Amino acid sequence: MSSQKQEAVKRITVPEITARKGGEPIVVLTAYDAPTAEIMDAHCDVLLVGDSLGMAVHGLPSTVGVTLEMMILHGQAVMRGAKRALVVIDMPFGSYEAGKEEAYANAVRVLKETGAQAVKVESGPEVPATIEYLVKRGVPVMGHVGLLPQSINIDGSFKAKGREAAEHARILQSAHDTANAGAFAVVIEGTAEGLAREITQAISKPTIGIGASAACDGQVLVSSDMFGVFDWTPKFVRKYADLRGEMGRAVQAYAEDVKARRFPAEVETYFSKKPATQ
Repeated sequence: MSSQKQEAVKRITVPEITARKGGEPIVVLTAYDAPTAEIMDAHCDVLLVGDSLGMAVHGLPSTVGVTLEMMILHGQAVMRGAKRALVVIDMPFGSYEAGKEEAYANAVRVLKETGAQAVKVESGPEVPATIEYLVKRGVPVMGHVGLLPQSINIDGSFKAKGREAAEHARILQSAHDTANAGAFAVVIEGTAEGLAREITQAISKPTIGIGASAACDGQVLVSSDMFGVFDWTPKFVRKYADLRGEMGRAVQAYAEDVKARRFPAEVETYFSKKPATQ
């Protein structure tokens, strides 16, 4: 046996991501399971266990129905697959809005039970104070401004933000408040290019865009959208694969082979061992 030990993979840290402001773009994708996280790990700086798993994995109509237990379960799976990327876990709707103490207890539970490095929260008017409370107590937080999926019941639909002056000013202020509260990075979702550019230039923390133009310091996509798992995707998604088509063709071929008794073939079948000769 070789006496040389394999060098352990060094995981990317929160300060390293913050230091990327204005530098090499930060690569982020959502991840929900161990095998996919393992594939992504070599190429992504951050893996986000997004509450989008409610829609992408569980078939829910929105992210509102996602629970803390669901986030923890998927976070544990991703941490088993990812060895290099920084892993951030979404705090689901209702887990951080009621009060700073409850938010802290839930965030600590997420980090302890998954081993992930940070949590993410959607930044409403009351949230920056919670972010500051968490950060001061050792919980790294990624913020999220612009289109807020957890607010779907108020907004009524997923539509681009920041196209009107009043909304522009509100989102810009939210980004300032989120960064000043101590968030180490800020996701900007579904936001007009001019506003995304202004936020990126105005705050000292890296911005991660999703439907917010190339002006941001990094980009994130829902992996299921990027892989082409669904027929419909938002305008800002670029499909890098057609897994829906590939999976459909694979299932069709399998079904045809089973019906024709071509599967399993001899090479895929176990046989009794021959008795040993005397």
